[in-house]
Amino acid sequence: MGVQRSTVIFAWLLLFPALLYVTVIVAYPLVDTIILSFTDASLKKVTNWVGFENYAKIFNDTFAGVIIRTFIWTFFSVSIKMIIGTLGAALLNSAVPGRSLFRVLTMPPWVVPMAIGIFMWGWMYNGQFGMISGLLQRFGIVDSPVAFLAYGSTAFWATIVTDVWIGVPMVTLYMLAAMQAIPHDLYEAAWTDGAGRFYRFRRITLPLLVPSLVTMSMLSLIATFNSFDIIWILTRGGPNGETTTMIIDTYRTAIGSYKYGEGAARAVLICIFLSLFCLAYFRLTSRFSTGAKQR
Repeated sequence: MGVQRSTVIFAWLLLFPALLYVTVIVAYPLVDTIILSFTDASLKKVTNWVGFENYAKIFNDTFAGVIIRTFIWTFFSVSIKMIIGTLGAALLNSAVPGRSLFRVLTMPPWVVPMAIGIFMWGWMYNGQFGMISGLLQRFGIVDSPVAFLAYGSTAFWATIVTDVWIGVPMVTLYMLAAMQAIPHDLYEAAWTDGAGRFYRFRRITLPLLVPSLVTMSMLSLIATFNSFDIIWILTRGGPNGETTTMIIDTYRTAIGSYKYGEGAARAVLICIFLSLFCLAYFRLTSRFSTGAKQR
């Protein structure tokens, strides 16, 4: 009995650092933000309890459009990253000359500090001396300089392109590692039976990559949904709010306008969306693991 109690105590001692971390770094700020979202906290000294008033304001103003824009921005960014990253991993995994060099060349967007990479893209998007506008004029595609970040439609897609450039290397390397974990015997057996390269990719590689695709998609979705640096450095949510996502709007409300209560309500809503994403991810992974055990 004494040995069992000492084992339990030892186990709790091992768990204590993790529990302390979760309590101080995660639980306390989360609970404090939830409480703050029910108040009218701002720079003024007196803070009053306002109930669900802050949440009502969210759906009574333009924030509904911000939510839709965030989901559209996240969907296209994650989808393009997953497609390019998976195809790039397939190419890097194939027996082509110099593939080690190509693997190294995929790293710069990930290695370069994010702020520097974003500033570089901001320079390329410039209408007066940017490289993209200059090339378009040189090849006769446009007649005058194009200020990509000055118009809502082009600025929206410009931020997506930048996010894709930054995120593709991680997807590529992750999917490359997943492809290299697939037993080579499966490809040899299919090749012996006369299966072509595309058939092997469609019937062997893709089905075995599904768990990795789901995991990488969810990780990329959470990171993209919370992406702040790219949009803020390039457009600060402009022009006319056309690139304002939920995280940008939350920052503007809480930090820019000093409306901490309203900003906290927006942050709680973001947390709810991300929790739903995580719940969907856990359900998908549990379904895959159950199917694998049944086989």
